Amino acid sequence: MSSNLQIGLAAAGGLVLAAVVAHGAWTSRRNAPRQADPEPQDTQPMEPNFSGEGHSGHDASERREPGFDAAMAAMPMPIPSPERRPGMDPLIDVIAPIALESEVSGDAVLAALPPTRRVGSKPFAVEGQNNATQHWEAPVAGQRYGALQAGVQLANRTGALNEIEYSEFVMKAQAFADTMGGAPEFPEMREEVARGRELDQFANDHDAQLGFTLRAMRTAWSPGYVQQNAARLGFVPGLIPGRMVLPSSTPGLPPLLGLSFDSQAALAEDPDQSAIREVALSLDVPQVDRAEQPFVRMRETATALAEAMDGMVTDDDGRPLQRDAMDQIGSELEKLYDTLDARDLSAGSALARRLFS
Repeated sequence: MSSNLQIGLAAAGGLVLAAVVAHGAWTSRRNAPRQADPEPQDTQPMEPNFSGEGHSGHDASERREPGFDAAMAAMPMPIPSPERRPGMDPLIDVIAPIALESEVSGDAVLAALPPTRRVGSKPFAVEGQNNATQHWEAPVAGQRYGALQAGVQLANRTGALNEIEYSEFVMKAQAFADTMGGAPEFPEMREEVARGRELDQFANDHDAQLGFTLRAMRTAWSPGYVQQNAARLGFVPGLIPGRMVLPSSTPGLPPLLGLSFDSQAALAEDPDQSAIREVALSLDVPQVDRAEQPFVRMRETATALAEAMDGMVTDDDGRPLQRDAMDQIGSELEKLYDTLDARDLSAGSALARRLFS
């Protein structure tokens, strides 16, 4: 009798232990961050695009991939043409003409340029008037120039040009002109510094960097899961761990959108076990041409990711962003675009990208 009792107790204890282990495994599995789907080995991955087609390897009936409405994909969208290196402009630069006794070669100009192209926190530049084209350009070896000019930017996101920076600009430009045998003519410092402050105030009042936060509703995400879902919408890895970007349709221009998450999670020894509960989606408004409709894409991207990853779109304070709130942001954004256009600082233009940098 005693032996049967011991056997029964041992069996019961084993069942309890098994139940505890099973519950622990189930709990651990339930709380583990979501993992990326295995990529198919028998198909070539397609380049990600905004239609949400390709790159998934799954039948459409099995799973709905993130994507945009067909109406958005079909919407005509004029794309800005590629630009050459933006030149100096009196709208945002102090420009000092340098008169020359005789024409100079591009090689000589390049050799005489100062080693650093900054004055304090502002970009410093030199341009030459090409004898053949009569256009102002950055010096090019093999070309001949009949006049030169030096310049410094009046303002950027670090602030306005100040008196100390202006004095440094004068010294740097004068030393360059002396090397070239030229005579510079500098604008009056007080007026240029005042222009810089006015431009800086305008920029501060009209600088917009928008951000949405995508928060996990229940299960956290692994870095690979986030990257896979973002890649299906066209995002590519950025230079910083934990950052991805949606490239511009025009090579060489800033990305349309940024997506970022905890860089420590991306750098972990076992990223699959890193739990991410929020992802930031960002738009640097002055850097992107309005013709690209970046805010529309931002909204569509946030919605698509939220649906695919079981997430919720919120503002930086964690408040859910409803459709009417996004509509209001879009309306205000159109007013901002109009103001920048009226000031000849259209979003995405070379001048706007320099000023808002």
